[in-house]
Amino acid sequence: MKFHFGILQFLTFESVKPANQKPNNMRTHFILFMAFLFAGSNFIFAQTPEKKADSVYIFTVVKQLPATSIKNQFRSSTCWSYSTISFLESELLRMGKDTFDLSEMFPVHKAYPEKAEMYVRFNGKHNFGPGGAAHDVINMIRKYGITPESVYSGQVIGEVNPVHGEMDAVLDADVEAVVKNPNRKLTPVWLKGFNGLVDAYLGTIPEKFNYKGMEYTPKTFADALGLKLDDYVEISSYSHHPFYSKFIIEIPDNWILDEVYNVPIDDIIRIIDYSIMNGYTIAWGADVSEKGFAWKNGVAIVPDKNASEISGTDKDRWTKMSDSEKDKLLYKFDKIVPEKEITQEMRQMEFDNYQTTDDHGLHITGIANDQKGNKYYIVKNSWGTEGSPYNGYIYVSEAYVRLKTMDFMVNKNAIPEEIRKKLGL
Repeated sequence: MKFHFGILQFLTFESVKPANQKPNNMRTHFILFMAFLFAGSNFIFAQTPEKKADSVYIFTVVKQLPATSIKNQFRSSTCWSYSTISFLESELLRMGKDTFDLSEMFPVHKAYPEKAEMYVRFNGKHNFGPGGAAHDVINMIRKYGITPESVYSGQVIGEVNPVHGEMDAVLDADVEAVVKNPNRKLTPVWLKGFNGLVDAYLGTIPEKFNYKGMEYTPKTFADALGLKLDDYVEISSYSHHPFYSKFIIEIPDNWILDEVYNVPIDDIIRIIDYSIMNGYTIAWGADVSEKGFAWKNGVAIVPDKNASEISGTDKDRWTKMSDSEKDKLLYKFDKIVPEKEITQEMRQMEFDNYQTTDDHGLHITGIANDQKGNKYYIVKNSWGTEGSPYNGYIYVSEAYVRLKTMDFMVNKNAIPEEIRKKLGL
């Protein structure tokens, strides 16, 4: 705020200088530049993670890309939609479009009946639930379109934010009853009944609507956005499939059995870094059920219990500590601690042993360094701003990204050319 006021004050003083004073070309050019910077950067500054509490970490932003405001998925398992919609809103900003607030609940509404059909066709031997993945949003937009949040919020039960517990339980019970098939033959209206439940809890999606003086359908609105949906691909890294090929990632929330591209672990970092540094954000699917993912501290790290020493701890004493004693020091977040060197084998083992699970979808919007030069990714979350020292963002270490990335969505044009060639993109 002070920075913005300073620019406004500076421009005001310049605008009222005496009429007989000769113009200073250098000063005029500088003013024009600063005015342009202010106009273009006001939104970006508003979204830069701002520390609200004391922390041992001091972050310096290397690159921060525009993002829309922090949202709150609240008591719903719809992070996959929130993170991907946020990613697409940043894509629109990158393309020079307006700032859009797109509906997160539109893809949720459209995906649920498709999940139900898949579950019934698999005789109940398939995943059914509120979870999903980034490709679900792309698939739903491609098939059905999208609306602005102001047109379709999915909020019809009197709550400010999504509260989906009852809805999820009711929908689950409905498809279970269909699969049990008490009539020994499915009725032709079971899906119509299911859709009625979705409409009851989320509201009916309008067939037509007006937005900024124009009439649209969800499909024509999606077309008007100008997003090239075929440009968005998903990347992962697991050695039980060949690298530089595609595979169906074996996670429960991949109910639609979509494919991802497989690359070595180092390429994950190369792609993410190249993407951010060239103006493209990332929709990130990750495991956040780890001690090192500390929302209240604003950081996510992978401490190394086997480090030769921890700053402030005698080496001999450290090596004699139990794991629980080490945890008490490592997860106090009162100092910057050494992190594990993450290998492909370590990553694979965590996945194979269910230690890396498809927990959460987030949105990577930038890169930063701590005061020791360690690299972190600036990650936008969908848990609101309460309880977050960085206004709804979290700084995630490179080690954490290497180990706990499930998969991520990226614009294929943001992948380094040599990797794109290997993937056939």
